[in-house]
Amino acid sequence: MEALKEYGMMLLKDEKTGHRIQMVSIIGEVEGHESAGGQTKTTKYEHMLPLLVAMEEDTEIDGILFLINTVGGDVSCGLALAEMIAGLTKPTAALVVGDSHSIGVPLSVAADYTVIAPSATVIIHPVRMSGMVLGAPQTYEYFKLVQERITGFIAGHSEVTEEQIEEWMVAPGILSRDLGTILVGKQAVEAGLFQCTGGITQALEELHRRIDV
Repeated sequence: MEALKEYGMMLLKDEKTGHRIQMVSIIGEVEGHESAGGQTKTTKYEHMLPLLVAMEEDTEIDGILFLINTVGGDVSCGLALAEMIAGLTKPTAALVVGDSHSIGVPLSVAADYTVIAPSATVIIHPVRMSGMVLGAPQTYEYFKLVQERITGFIAGHSEVTEEQIEEWMVAPGILSRDLGTILVGKQAVEAGLFQCTGGITQALEELHRRIDV
């Protein structure tokens, strides 16, 4: 219960199969090199990285289930978490409930298999930066490089091309005074981001299947 309180994690044991599954929550804002406000729900990457390493080495853990409901956050730290998840050798599955926005998209495609709830949303938009920005060509090139890192990761872990992701990023329309694309549940599956719509049952069934392979 302490792990659940501190990190949103719980070790589950299926009585029928004997499989031991580590449940990990990625919620709120992905906190990066700077701490968010005290009232903000966050996933702290400096906690998650060593915890994922420990799970990879723990012989008592058969698979990992990620519950994702995030509004995005720090790009660099979010990508670091996504790369760590993608590099795990244990079977992994993810369930997107609520939202998977911005840097949450790489996180949600990083698992071996991803289920999205019918009402859950995905938002893909251009890279943004807060604070002072230098009005120089080098700034544009840096933004472009960061964006390519994101699109490359998503394309490498889904059935969507980088070109399509870039089109989604700059599409005008539903986001007032902004650019980007919102995909809801089935739309995200049909687009090739995730494997199926469903809930916790579908995510766990697929994870148990992969553990047994």
